[in-house]
Amino acid sequence: MIRQGYPSPDTLLSFERQLNTIRENAMSEVGQQDADYIRRVIRVQRASALLGRVIMVLGFFSPVWWLLGVALLGLAKILDNMEIGHNVMHGQYDWMNDPHINSRRFEWDIVGDADSWKRVHNYEHHTYTNIIGKDRDFGYGVLRLSDDLPWRPKNRWQIFSYAALSLLFQWGVAYHEVAGERIFVGKPKKDSKLPISRNQLKNDFFQKIRKSTFKDYVFFPLVAGLIAGAPMILAVLAGNAIANLIRNIWTSTVIFCGHFTEDVHTFNEADCENETRGQWYYRQILGSSNLEGPVWFHILTGHLSCQIEHHLFPDVPAYRYREMAKQVRQVCAEHNIPYNSGSFLSQYVTVVQRIWKYSFPTKNTVTESPAN
Repeated sequence: MIRQGYPSPDTLLSFERQLNTIRENAMSEVGQQDADYIRRVIRVQRASALLGRVIMVLGFFSPVWWLLGVALLGLAKILDNMEIGHNVMHGQYDWMNDPHINSRRFEWDIVGDADSWKRVHNYEHHTYTNIIGKDRDFGYGVLRLSDDLPWRPKNRWQIFSYAALSLLFQWGVAYHEVAGERIFVGKPKKDSKLPISRNQLKNDFFQKIRKSTFKDYVFFPLVAGLIAGAPMILAVLAGNAIANLIRNIWTSTVIFCGHFTEDVHTFNEADCENETRGQWYYRQILGSSNLEGPVWFHILTGHLSCQIEHHLFPDVPAYRYREMAKQVRQVCAEHNIPYNSGSFLSQYVTVVQRIWKYSFPTKNTVTESPAN
């Protein structure tokens, strides 16, 4: 449902100033501790990936080794995408001037091209969060999640579309901008703001897919076959596929819990024109939701468990969000602004309920014909 109206100007101004102070205080403390943290996570990720691939080959002796290798590789892929890749590409560590840990050069272990993701996610999604018609991340063009979107007959099957999207999430990330620009299907968009040529976008799309699939489904299986015999080719290929599946399901579930829970609001484009910073903060909070859990859980989510804080302060090193969340929650309470937070399970249940609810038209829903 679209949120109607804003708090009073005085309330929003006070709200804005206090959130600005929270950000300024956090950024004033950023330094060596943050650099040490991200480098430590990168070391753990690389060790997990190396051990996972090596131990998987030991499945020749026992399936237990293969299972352990798959689990370690899945963990490495989650850390690479969430706590490292997502946050590095938001520029959270650009101040380090590290040639590898920076938003300009980092490339993650996923079939989706990093530059494409930064254009659609960093700019479009974070600028136009949950604005109907502007934020392509709201439902990803596949799911209807609000009565503000017209119902189509295909929506009645969207619970299955959601399941497929979760299983193939890295492919959805790769195809997201390509689909939006109608590279393969439909007429080119007349109002496209794509900063590169359509051919360049298409070339980047295929190049990254070739690189990622070759590594997981050709190179490492063949190396395993040379070391441990031909039977290990299929075993390692299957293990790599399962590790990717683990990462896909985890990342999609965490991300869906960040913006598609029951109490998340949507917004009209017209209502968001000429926003003040306070209004922008307000929209980011109402359009996001948090997850609660132990420290290891927050790390595995890339601290997207603190989705509210991430949308308020996307360039602040994410591991600081847990402490900032306490302050943000208090400021919201003081200004009578909702703060959507809950356990992983409770929030995920409302995501599934929302997908199911909007699979069907309601009394006041606009319905489009199949031709549309």
